[in-house]
Amino acid sequence: MESRTDVNRRNFLRLAGGTVAVGAATLAGAGLAGSAAASTLAPAAATGAATAGRGRVLVPAGHIGIQLYSIRDKVSSLGFRTVFERLADMGYAEIEFAGYTQGQVGPITPEEIRQLLDDNGLRAVGSHRGIADFANNMERELDIAEILGMEHVGTAQAPTNNRTVAGYLAAAEQFNGFGEAASARGLKFYQHNHDGEFSFATDNPDVRLYDVFYDNTDPRKVFLEMDVYWAFVGKHRYPGFEPVDYVKRDPHRYPLLHLKDGDANPANTGGYDIVEFGAGDLPYTEFLSALAGSGRRHGIWEQDNAASVAAPGFPVDSFGNAERSYVEIRSLRGERR
Repeated sequence: MESRTDVNRRNFLRLAGGTVAVGAATLAGAGLAGSAAASTLAPAAATGAATAGRGRVLVPAGHIGIQLYSIRDKVSSLGFRTVFERLADMGYAEIEFAGYTQGQVGPITPEEIRQLLDDNGLRAVGSHRGIADFANNMERELDIAEILGMEHVGTAQAPTNNRTVAGYLAAAEQFNGFGEAASARGLKFYQHNHDGEFSFATDNPDVRLYDVFYDNTDPRKVFLEMDVYWAFVGKHRYPGFEPVDYVKRDPHRYPLLHLKDGDANPANTGGYDIVEFGAGDLPYTEFLSALAGSGRRHGIWEQDNAASVAAPGFPVDSFGNAERSYVEIRSLRGERR
């Protein structure tokens, strides 16, 4: 097993000069103007021209992470050790967990997971757990977060399935309690959205549920992880807002972003199909350029269907999707101002 120093040295060489070498089959990524158009599928000369003259890096390499749900098939079949080695080779720096088990590979403790993170120069940045896990065993969840060295811990579940104003007010109160407990341990508790949170209350069609949750949770204790894809699906299904405006309204509440790409599809009721990063239409350059301060947030790649869908011309392999998506995220540049 290589030491953290060995891995960091390898990644430094990989990223030196602002380029990313991820194997002969992967071409250099391009800065994207107006959308996350696929650059790993374009000729190398064209991608170089597209990158030239771009402005600030939108997602610094040290803040590019992966939600392990994207490659859950690999975690289950190969285990954390092999998965972390591969992710470190790709250049990923941060890990967001989707549970602490490794399927058929066998039992593993949080302490052993932490050692594997350290061995590969990776940082745990967050974790998705169920609301019931926090309601029933909060202190143990926070213990694990501390063992893994993460700063954030949260859930990808909707605050509640009760889509009334009263239901969301009650959920906000519960989340304030979660946030208080996490804050007492020096952690930030967060909620990750899907599209449903942007729908309107069933008992008041003029009230957006996300606003109820946003306005009634303590901004010092309850944080938010915007899944950009699902926010745009929410905009498509329940129009009347711009996803980036929520982040701009109170930037410190969004320490984490899910960078998930979507390909416009009028036949999909959500407006988009989930695709690997760089193969879709979501306006990531504009979205991230509108946010001040590169490096203030952790950019976490996620693709729900990475184990079953690949970009045209590539074999189905969630590691391949992860590798190409890293290149695309790493190459994002804002316009010079």
